[in-house]
Amino acid sequence: MDKRSIFIVDDHQVVRKGLIYFFKGEPSVEIAGEASDGREALDMLKAGLRPDVMLLDLNMPGMSGVEVTAEVKRTFPDIRILVLTSFEDEDHVIRAVQAGADGYCLKDTEPEELLRAIHQVAEGTKNIDPKVATHLFHHVNKEESDETRALKSLTRREREVLLEIALGHTNVQIAERLFISEKTVKTHITNLFSKLPCEDRTQAALLALRNKQLLEK
Repeated sequence: MDKRSIFIVDDHQVVRKGLIYFFKGEPSVEIAGEASDGREALDMLKAGLRPDVMLLDLNMPGMSGVEVTAEVKRTFPDIRILVLTSFEDEDHVIRAVQAGADGYCLKDTEPEELLRAIHQVAEGTKNIDPKVATHLFHHVNKEESDETRALKSLTRREREVLLEIALGHTNVQIAERLFISEKTVKTHITNLFSKLPCEDRTQAALLALRNKQLLEK
């Protein structure tokens, strides 16, 4: 097992010192550094610190763990982020994962499980605590069902217009291709935006591409 360097970011000193104490006796990891808040952590990374894995708390003063995650992934995409928190509600889990977290562990995780999670995310494998994994499935299923229901509510012509939008065609081009007036195209597009979870043509195009098979049925 390759030795991995970890960066502990938590505003509670007791937590940081406890983790450091545990990992010092573990030959497969080394402590690259520690920080008491997100801004300090980012400053250390900008100064050249390059850990394999950042162990990151979510609830910190000044800059939340979600904000830190997004910034690290934008600036230092090769650094893996393993959230280590006491929050197990859906909102925290979803926002952390959407920001780019590679793993999500709770602070009551057994030390051996935490160590396994560190090595998994370091190798590029996602690791989500089973206690919170249900939130992700619920979120994905909810998004899919809402999207599917909205798409199934479209008329045949609205589906055709949506597919044309996905191809990048203008209203004039769509009118010519479907043998309808430009005014009718605009009416269909207005109806599309009222039925679908999108606010502009780009979002509509992405939604169409994501559900192309359903639209072509």
